[in-house]
Amino acid sequence: MIDNSWKDELYKYITGIIQTQKHKLMIINGVPNHFHILIGYRPHQALADLLQDIKGGSSKWINDKKLTRTKFKWQEGYGAFSYSHSHLDRVINYIKTQEEHHKKHTFVEEYKSFLKAYNVEYDERYILREPE
Repeated sequence: MIDNSWKDELYKYITGIIQTQKHKLMIINGVPNHFHILIGYRPHQALADLLQDIKGGSSKWINDKKLTRTKFKWQEGYGAFSYSHSHLDRVINYIKTQEEHHKKHTFVEEYKSFLKAYNVEYDERYILREPE
């Protein structure tokens, strides 16, 4: 779980990973059990490799700083969606207002709504789940 006392430092660290890989971070924000990032993505790196860099590097950073009582690790998997330039303001606003949004919708509800909105078929056995 991402604690408010160190989330800004985590986001700065993740920003550094993204910038080091020559992508442009547009916004990052989230809640204790997940976050969203909007990236100006350059195709020189596979998306899976970028996400591995972000997840691997940030979990190592969290564990090296001993920010959690137990070993921290991200849940397997991630969701990645593309947007047209004309929708950027809407996506940025959505990410900015994560705390408010998640007072109404859980992480799993949100994730499933994205899958449905983009007509992505899924099997309930493999859907991301609420952190334990």
